[in-house]
Amino acid sequence: MWNFLSNTSIFKSIVCAFLLIQIACAPNNEKNIDAEVVIYGGTSAAIVTAVQLARMNKSVIIVCPETHIGGLSSSGLGFTDLGNKEVIGGISKEFYQEVYKHYQNKEAWNWQPREEYGNEGQGTTAIDDELKTMWTFEPHVAEQIFEQFVREHNITIHRNKWLDREKGVEVENGVIKSITMLNGENYKAKIFVDATYEGDLMAAAGVNYHVGREANSVYGEEWNGVQKGIYHHSHNFQQLNISPYVIPGDSNSGVLPRISTAPPGENGSGDKGVQAYNYRLCTTNAEGNVVPFEKPENYDPAQYELLRRVFEGGRYSMFGGGKIPNKKRDVNNVGPFSSDNIGMNYDYPEASYERRKEILQEHIDYHKGLLYFWGHDESVPERFRTSIKKWGLAKDEFVDNGHWPYQIYVREARRMIGEFVMTDNEILGKKKVLKPIGMGSYAMDSHNVQRYITKEGYVQNEGDLGIEPDAPYQIHLGTILPKQKECKNLLVPAAVSSSHIAFGSIRMEPVFMILGQSAGTLAGMAIDGEKNIHDVAYSALKQQVIKDGQVLEYHGPDDEAK
Repeated sequence: MWNFLSNTSIFKSIVCAFLLIQIACAPNNEKNIDAEVVIYGGTSAAIVTAVQLARMNKSVIIVCPETHIGGLSSSGLGFTDLGNKEVIGGISKEFYQEVYKHYQNKEAWNWQPREEYGNEGQGTTAIDDELKTMWTFEPHVAEQIFEQFVREHNITIHRNKWLDREKGVEVENGVIKSITMLNGENYKAKIFVDATYEGDLMAAAGVNYHVGREANSVYGEEWNGVQKGIYHHSHNFQQLNISPYVIPGDSNSGVLPRISTAPPGENGSGDKGVQAYNYRLCTTNAEGNVVPFEKPENYDPAQYELLRRVFEGGRYSMFGGGKIPNKKRDVNNVGPFSSDNIGMNYDYPEASYERRKEILQEHIDYHKGLLYFWGHDESVPERFRTSIKKWGLAKDEFVDNGHWPYQIYVREARRMIGEFVMTDNEILGKKKVLKPIGMGSYAMDSHNVQRYITKEGYVQNEGDLGIEPDAPYQIHLGTILPKQKECKNLLVPAAVSSSHIAFGSIRMEPVFMILGQSAGTLAGMAIDGEKNIHDVAYSALKQQVIKDGQVLEYHGPDDEAK
């Protein structure tokens, strides 16, 4: 038997060794991590930026709040907002080629035969055999492809790390020295990239930005600001003449939920309104893969009284679903009262993490309540109630999140005021872009910003626009660059420098990936040349992004080269 009392020195040695092991294995909340480039955010733009830097042999780390990477591309937006596919090049195009490869395998079609799947998506063919691209996909497939990119390029990702937005960004003479997470981890780099939808790092670094809609007068635009009476889609009440009051026609009876009593503003004027958010649900009616829409714990059918009145007026459109593989649909807002939670997100862009969590929960409760209402409320015609009960969330998607998307659709939040501000003048070809780093082509698409009471005493939505450019347009280098006097080593490929209405086109996932690649190229070239990012010669940058497959010019049949 071991006699500890007679072997005190040995016992002390064992205890000391044990304590040293414990200290070595304990979490280090003040860990310092270095790389040439640190990217904050886990969006598609973040992944593509990192891939480009890895291909340029630069050390890069992604640190992000997300556990699941890919942003909206892997969180429900599988029916790609595409525009003209010919201007999507580089790594962005590679992503859609990987989607194509995936669905060439018979094993990928586990809920429907391949030949059953339609081939239409966002005004173009969903599957392009010539380009070997596919533009529609399931959320988990997108995430798998982004994870594949990460593995193939040995990219380090530190997940579930939240920037200390109050005191976690060290800036010295306009240069970010380091960023610190809430857990104390500190990241140092030569160049930083803010690839979040919200622009959190950009704001914490002291870079100027805008939230809301600018007045048309700010940048000499036509389509910015308040746009009452403009109805480009069906997402409004138009001539239904629905009363907003609890007792129809009685303004003293109170206003129904989710209607603002504030004046809507004059057309063309600016405001703090943000286009509505929603969740892009992945739904299915494939037998064996359906999770029925649940009743929220705090379900309140009174929240949907306005929808009852829409039904009474003879309108029944509420859900729009783009077909994606395996009998699934990417479900989006349709009609005057749908999944867009209008007016409930204004403070989200600048809100604290705690307040954002409250806003997200409110959106989830509203959306789940809407689905339950549609399937169970007696005001809904029986044929619609019967139809929706055949549908539900896809059991094989978002499996660790109750089959609900990980990411809310942040259609816009902060927008940087950088070296160049894109406006509707550039989108519509009224002004030339002299330093393009990529192209866009989708309509200037803003969802509704407010739901208000008209002077005639009816409810109406405002802010929903869809203005098609005549041709694909170029995006300026200055949209990803802060003003040099504000920050010399930060790139912003998602919360880019643009007006509200211009951002309505730029904000598409293929474009975020395009801008991410160009941001990575610029960062890599700055490091190679030992230059500031603002001092890299544009001619050299242009040559490199073209070499890497980016498209900077479009020569279509109806387009004069821009």
